[in-house]
Amino acid sequence: MVQCEMCGAETQAPKKVKIEGAKLDVCSNCTDFGTEVKTPGSTSSTSTKYSTSSSSGSSGGSSGRSSSTGASSRSGGGRRSDMFDEMDELAADYDDRIRRGREEKGLSQSDLANELNEKASLIRKLERGETLPSDDVQSKLERFLDVTLTGDAGSSEETEWEGGSSSGSYTLGDVVKRKD
Repeated sequence: MVQCEMCGAETQAPKKVKIEGAKLDVCSNCTDFGTEVKTPGSTSSTSTKYSTSSSSGSSGGSSGRSSSTGASSRSGGGRRSDMFDEMDELAADYDDRIRRGREEKGLSQSDLANELNEKASLIRKLERGETLPSDDVQSKLERFLDVTLTGDAGSSEETEWEGGSSSGSYTLGDVVKRKD
């Protein structure tokens, strides 16, 4: 018996289904969440309301594959571009930067909230590091307080990194910390 990769139920005959772009072996109950992937012997394709592929069936799937291979060949055959590559990381000390910027302007948390047209409770949570600012709030804070809340987040982690072998390649053992 095999476990369903969606719900974990034991199943005798798992079906290969494409869900959110990933091909999973699922039980018959979970096949409704995606589009059944055609195997060489099968001819039917099931499309559901949860499917991410186009309703035209196999032609939508093949056009998606050709566009992704075209994108990777245009970028020199390397790793595909990811939307997160272009995003700046929030600094690890964003909460301190907000508090220092507010204090330099001589404002209370309530005053800053009024200036930004936000709630004072949001400013308190941001300064305590309990919540992350939305893109809109982040840009308001950066403009008004004249601070930068991005950057330096990845570099501090990279400087702490001490793993790796003499060959320069890393293994899972370099990353995992054991609890025993």
